[in-house]
Amino acid sequence: MSRASTYETLDWAVDEDGIATLTLSRPDALNAFDLTMARELERVFRTDARSDDVRAVVVTGAGRAFCAGMDLSAEGNVFGLDESVHPTPDDLRANLTEEPYHDGVRDTGGLVTLAIHALPKPVIAAINGPAVGIGATMTLAMDIRLVSTRARIGFVFGRLGIVPEAASTWFLPRIVGIQQALEWVYAADILTAEQAHAGRLVRSVHEPDDLLPAAYALARSFVVDRSPVALALAKQMLYRNGAAGDPLEAHLSDSLAMFYTSIGDGKEGVAAFKEKRTPSFTGKASELPEIFSN
Repeated sequence: MSRASTYETLDWAVDEDGIATLTLSRPDALNAFDLTMARELERVFRTDARSDDVRAVVVTGAGRAFCAGMDLSAEGNVFGLDESVHPTPDDLRANLTEEPYHDGVRDTGGLVTLAIHALPKPVIAAINGPAVGIGATMTLAMDIRLVSTRARIGFVFGRLGIVPEAASTWFLPRIVGIQQALEWVYAADILTAEQAHAGRLVRSVHEPDDLLPAAYALARSFVVDRSPVALALAKQMLYRNGAAGDPLEAHLSDSLAMFYTSIGDGKEGVAAFKEKRTPSFTGKASELPEIFSN
């Protein structure tokens, strides 16, 4: 594997197939999420992961945990928020990228999950152990979740007197349905791997030594001999059109996506199919056509 940028709380490596491994790496603290990790996660998904050399990202944790949640040992406001301001909804929306709103009001977990969600490539969570609070909600922005039998997942916010964050109130009901989402948030219990699977939060449960190989095999099945452009557009369309109010919206983006892929990688894909050979796609996820009106 080749290595990229250096991080304090993360490890990052990319193999010959373009499968990146992102490892949360604070094992002595059970990979607890702090402000440094927040900034580094946002950075890696907005920079290194966007390289055209990266085709998919597998996220896991070092040691026995995936992420034990927010590090509550920090002084002052442990979430890094500015208690001197009293923001209103209008204030926040109008000043989203300005201070003190960007760093002092916006939820740090949400900045991370928005960066994950915006990545036009498959992101797979390989949850190897406890994933609690932000450790659970950050995985909701990832496309697919696999878990070890040792995984434990908890939406425990009610026990701390706070609310689900990281845009999880958008992601979780879409994944498991509103009834299941409400039950898990209300109860604030720790779920076993089997309970998470039964609730359709995770795709599959694996023995600890089988977890990463399964995640890598899944990632390769998505990207080897596949068009990065077609994959990226399909991801955008599924997330966006799945929440659209009318199928016409899907038709509009489908039409543009089909048009542009048909004159790009689609030509090579059709030719390879006819000639019974492996396609050689040249499109890049960094050069996607605009298919949405807003």
